[in-house]
Amino acid sequence: MATKAPPPEYPTTLAIDYPDRALNRLTTFFRIFVAIPILIVLFLVSSGNIDLGGPQSWTWVYSAGGILFLAPLGMILVRQKYPRWWFDWNVALVKFSMRVGTYLGLLTDVYPSTDEEQVVHIGISYPDVPKDLNRWLPLVKWFLAIPHFIIAAGLSIVAIVFVVVAWFAILFTGRYPRSLFDFVVGVYRWWLRVISYAVLLTTDRYPLFSLE
Repeated sequence: MATKAPPPEYPTTLAIDYPDRALNRLTTFFRIFVAIPILIVLFLVSSGNIDLGGPQSWTWVYSAGGILFLAPLGMILVRQKYPRWWFDWNVALVKFSMRVGTYLGLLTDVYPSTDEEQVVHIGISYPDVPKDLNRWLPLVKWFLAIPHFIIAAGLSIVAIVFVVVAWFAILFTGRYPRSLFDFVVGVYRWWLRVISYAVLLTTDRYPLFSLE
């Protein structure tokens, strides 16, 4: 009897290495303060400008503007194309953001790198737009993803509580409880799939309702 083939792997994956050693209690205790320099760097590459006001409305642009969304959406609609360098920028920024989030979530005590993979392993497949993406779907993906945004937001609240519990556990034992670690990573994974679908626009496969 023929066996049913397993479903293909979702085109966005996330794995974070579980620390096989005692975590640094000192940097864990002061994590929010230790993370300030890298948070500033992330802020500078993620958003915005400053309007200096005045009659000529001078604006100081201090960053690259974060995730590219409208430009890829327009190219997919009009040209059925996703420029590779736009994709590479978005993926690099997501990976950097996830490394910072992993550090803030106490999942590692290795200070986030701006470019090295470290303990966070993310895979996001580059789409063959004419074959893999429906050119009109990006217009409604944000709406279709609303159930995921609601569920993921609720799970994030639970994850924050678990991070606080893990903070105490690390201070007393040096270890991040594995069950809490897996849950927090699962929430990160859920968000990453939703972002890939609704924001990065790299896949038309609807995100999985799963922490796995």
